[in-house]
Amino acid sequence: MAEDKSDIDVDEDFETDGETPETVEPIVISKTNLTKRRLIDDMLEERRLKRQISEYDFDL
Repeated sequence: MAEDKSDIDVDEDFETDGETPETVEPIVISKTNLTKRRLIDDMLEERRLKRQISEYDFDL
């Protein structure tokens, strides 16, 4: 059963709806990375401010 293998026909000349590598727009990774970096920066800034508030001496 494992020895019975059928030949698979491969069509190497397939069409991709007229899309060639030159016409497909590249994925913009830098924009998503910048968004993620801004979110991380905002969270770090918030943590830093919370720490400053907790350490602040209100008895001045």
